[in-house]
Amino acid sequence: MSDALKDLAGHLELKRPDCVLSWDIAYGELTVDVAPANIAGFVDFLKADPTCKFSTLVDITAVDYPERAKRFDVVYHFLSMYQNHRIRLRVSIREEDVVPSIVSIHSSANWFEREVFDMFGIIFSGHPDLRRILTDYGFRGYPLRKDFPTTGYTEVRYDEELKRVVYEPVKLVQEYRQFDFMSPWEGANYILPGDEKGSEKGEAK
Repeated sequence: MSDALKDLAGHLELKRPDCVLSWDIAYGELTVDVAPANIAGFVDFLKADPTCKFSTLVDITAVDYPERAKRFDVVYHFLSMYQNHRIRLRVSIREEDVVPSIVSIHSSANWFEREVFDMFGIIFSGHPDLRRILTDYGFRGYPLRKDFPTTGYTEVRYDEELKRVVYEPVKLVQEYRQFDFMSPWEGANYILPGDEKGSEKGEAK
């Protein structure tokens, strides 16, 4: 499989040197770094080229690296059922950069791109309906960014007096912000199922 992936990487590098920045094979998978401006054209090539025929878009996601100048990696996974190959494309972008949409090439990218926008705040230019898909209307922030607070910014509850759902700033007592309280297993004065096996081994020694 490794030789087949090397041949595939060489083919891509030869045919589309304008798109392929670099490539790597790790854990039996091929990863190709692609220039952001060329991602749509490269995806179209992967789908149409008879050596590739990556006709199935499996997933689009992103990774946040706040310490980097190019903060985000947008990651695409494709499958070729014709050639029995998988490929991962990686596009590195700055926080303010815009990524071309691939919805016109793979219609299934519609919801994937919306999810990445919702979770990371990455804009896909040319998307037909780029709006949040997992969070609520008026949601503030992007939950999968590393700097997003674990408690969020707002909490939602049903108000019996007002007879409607209300949004309020998150209010937590200090101990829940510190997370230094005991776990359910600390301070227990009883034996949990399976603990007796450990004590039996200790006695045998």
